[in-house]
Amino acid sequence: MRKVLLPLLASLAVASPAMANEARVEARGGVFWSDGYTQDSYGVAAGYDFDLGETLFAGAEVSADKIADTGTKVAFGLTGRAGVKTGEAGKLFIASGYTTETCSNCDNDSVHLGAGYEHKFGGNLYGKVEYRHFFLDQNRPDGNAVVAGLGVKF
Repeated sequence: MRKVLLPLLASLAVASPAMANEARVEARGGVFWSDGYTQDSYGVAAGYDFDLGETLFAGAEVSADKIADTGTKVAFGLTGRAGVKTGEAGKLFIASGYTTETCSNCDNDSVHLGAGYEHKFGGNLYGKVEYRHFFLDQNRPDGNAVVAGLGVKF
């Protein structure tokens, strides 16, 4: 078993850096709004993108975001994203996933759908702008958010 497993792991370790698949972490901030309510928000996210050929990619992301208002709590998200590489430095993507409740006195987990653009600044640094629409239930108005992020890829 070791004779098969060790060479396989060694070949994966050598081959992985040559692939363009990448992990990322970011800090972000922006604005959340819904039916006359507007508030700033901030958060963090970590994700991993997989190449699907030369120009396409797909990935997954976990996030923690907070609306900066009394009575809100950290909303955790799990998001999938897919998109197209726009040259050496850019990625245009759509994203969809699940977000936990955002306030202490509500029970409104939501599904979100959005789109964004990510741009590499050089080295491992990148910036991102993203829009998300949150589909809420229980007769609550849907929410929206626009965030800008700054992160590092590795």
